[in-house]
Amino acid sequence: MRKAPLLKWGCMFLLIACFVRCSKSGGTPATGTNPGGGTTNPTQPPVQKDVPAVDNAVKTFMSTWSVPGMSIAVIHNDKLIYVKSYGKMSATDTTSIKNTSLFRLASVSKQITSAAIMKLLQDGKLTLDSKVFGTGGILANDYAGTYLGQLNDITIDQLLHHTTGNWPNDGSDPMFQHTSYSQPQLINWTFNNYTDRNRRGQYYYSNFGYCILGRVIEKLSGKSYEQYCKDVVLSPCGISDMVIGGNTLADRKSGEVIYNGQSNEDPYSMNVTRMDSHGGWIATATDLARFLAHVDGFSGVADILNPATITTMTTPSSGNPNYACGWAVNNQNNWWHNGSLPGTLTEIVRASNGFCWVMLCNTRSLDSQMDADLDNLLWPSVNGTSTPWEDRDQF
Repeated sequence: MRKAPLLKWGCMFLLIACFVRCSKSGGTPATGTNPGGGTTNPTQPPVQKDVPAVDNAVKTFMSTWSVPGMSIAVIHNDKLIYVKSYGKMSATDTTSIKNTSLFRLASVSKQITSAAIMKLLQDGKLTLDSKVFGTGGILANDYAGTYLGQLNDITIDQLLHHTTGNWPNDGSDPMFQHTSYSQPQLINWTFNNYTDRNRRGQYYYSNFGYCILGRVIEKLSGKSYEQYCKDVVLSPCGISDMVIGGNTLADRKSGEVIYNGQSNEDPYSMNVTRMDSHGGWIATATDLARFLAHVDGFSGVADILNPATITTMTTPSSGNPNYACGWAVNNQNNWWHNGSLPGTLTEIVRASNGFCWVMLCNTRSLDSQMDADLDNLLWPSVNGTSTPWEDRDQF
């Protein structure tokens, strides 16, 4: 089956890769029935029936890429139609992954940040043209640095679209330098050591840029980044369990999975908490699907953003026609994003055919083919008319 081209990004040390996406409409879910026959009791979610095509694809993927544990959630027309978890915590901890297990989201955190910025935009607290630094800027002179004066023209729009021309996601990414530094220390260090490359409008995927957006949210809301997102983005979606993750195995939250490094990567050597607004969230697959249902522009449940704001959020810049405000996009009206850190590979997809899905893994390979295989994992099922999806209507 031929698919439309797209671009994908990881969170760390992964090069941009070109993959493909389907644009056909998927099948209509069947009405759910209870195990004894007859119509499902509307107050009780129906017992989920396994979908062998999905389970087989997931298990093959896990076997191919040595994935200990994985969780997925699929929605259609804003109704949860499939949620399932597979495998275990690690080779030495055989505790089963559950639907309530929390995973690091890595760069899938950026969509939470984008939605929070869109709320501020919608509430008139900023514009896309708002300046970030210097006199009249939102952060004004909150931070110090030899080269900060060179950045006074940077706008919210440029940070959202990764078009400041600075701080690219490569081996020099400041977000993975000096892991012992606090967030303010790292920001000041960056402004003292990274000169402006004077490439405004050019696309360079930037974790640091989204770190700065987190500070904008804090300045305008008077709350911590995490609390503002909980208050205005997550709680209105019915989500209460998403939090910013910890750094070490000892910092592991209740219900959180164990992350498994490959190729000598150490998942517990990073400052994940400092990554908050570009890569710090942890969540269940179901909660992340719930977030998708409330920002996808479909009519099944009320979105937390108005239609005009959603259009703004998903409109790319001239610097990259395949990247909007925290979302990869294509001309088939599909939106998505992946996330990648040592021990973590994730992806969320909002397809134009009414399907949305979430895939969370507790390991990653440095081979970009793993990312491509994850991207292609569920497209055959959501585009086929024979997949026996069931309508669970839990959102």
